Amino acid sequence: MIVVIGAGPAGLFAAITAREQAPDQPVVVLEKSGRALTKVLVSGGGRCNLTHACFEPKDLITRYPRGGRELRGPLTRFGPAETVSWFTEHGVEVKTEPDGRMFPVTDDARTVAGAMLDAARDLGVELRLRLGARAVRAVEGGFDVELDDGETLRADRVLLATGGRSARGGDAVEAAEDGEKRVDGYTLAAALGHTIVPPVPSLFSLDCAEPWLTSLSGVAVPDAVVSVGEGRAAVSRRGPVLITHRGVSGPAVLTLSAWAARELHNAGYRAELRVDWLPGTAASGVDALLQEFSRSHGRQEVVTLGPGGLPKRLWTALTSHTGLNHEQRWGDLGRPAREKLGAALRDTRLKTTGQSTHKEEFVTCGGIDLREVNFRTMESRCCPGLFLAGEVLDIDGVTGGFNFQSCWTTGRLAGLAMTASPSADAG
Repeated sequence: MIVVIGAGPAGLFAAITAREQAPDQPVVVLEKSGRALTKVLVSGGGRCNLTHACFEPKDLITRYPRGGRELRGPLTRFGPAETVSWFTEHGVEVKTEPDGRMFPVTDDARTVAGAMLDAARDLGVELRLRLGARAVRAVEGGFDVELDDGETLRADRVLLATGGRSARGGDAVEAAEDGEKRVDGYTLAAALGHTIVPPVPSLFSLDCAEPWLTSLSGVAVPDAVVSVGEGRAAVSRRGPVLITHRGVSGPAVLTLSAWAARELHNAGYRAELRVDWLPGTAASGVDALLQEFSRSHGRQEVVTLGPGGLPKRLWTALTSHTGLNHEQRWGDLGRPAREKLGAALRDTRLKTTGQSTHKEEFVTCGGIDLREVNFRTMESRCCPGLFLAGEVLDIDGVTGGFNFQSCWTTGRLAGLAMTASPSADAG
């Protein structure tokens, strides 16, 4: 028997793969919540960004702050093209959006989840909801998997695919409804000899305290650069930025949060965020741009019109934040005022006060140490017969379908290997 712990994308995909390869091999999937594929159903605003149209592994791995190097080989075996092919064969027509994200044409995550659940049911995968694993013990010839209800399953092979730490954080041991303690995947892996890289959030929005900024909630800037850190330790990312009622979000901020996840966590999410609102203009060219605007629009008030195509609400707030008089005209703008405006455009400083979940999604930086995993099979190097897939591993990608792709990839390889005969390569 194969026991899969976790009915998320990696676990259920591995279970389906195992039954496809070995129809006579019993496969049981344990899920401590009352619903399978919860993250699939809430991702992408309920649309499910199931992968990304990046088909070259050497480019694809650059979208993973952690785990990219290890994923290169696996992605050559089962990447986005194979993912799309599998879902298409199972009745899910896929479309590609201009930014490369790939969704079901229905724009409904239930289409993706439904296809997987139908495949699992048709193949005879046994799915047990509201039932987790309390302990996994290696025994001669396999494993004893102790369930929350006291039952023990004897398994030949076990897959841990319990996902990452929730966005709310918390201890590795969670409180169950009945007051007992229920362990998570990290606890199970550690008990079987694995090292856990401390999990912290990744892919999050940043809260800021500045009232002038949060009063601009809803303003979107299509191209900006956000940065944290100084000197060689600085991390910068470019892309769209969205101002929220709490701070800043959008693709540039989310990507920055992924690459600087541990640094921001270590700082208690209190850092200085720098924003360049005009990344297409060289630093030396900002003053020339403002001087040209002064000549062209000399009779107009600075607050009413600015260069660079910035949203008017943002431009007005930036001019006020620099202390300019609202009646100041462009033609009367002196060098000191231009320098203040230039600094605001190229180097707005924001004090961050915390992080918040992006919509209903969360991704974890940290997890099972990748050095302890054989990425040809996804088998543990610490405990033969134990397999690992998905976000329980120290793998995370940026926004855009990359996290799901690592789940499909690692789940597929684990499903194939669990039904193969033992290999000397598995050690």
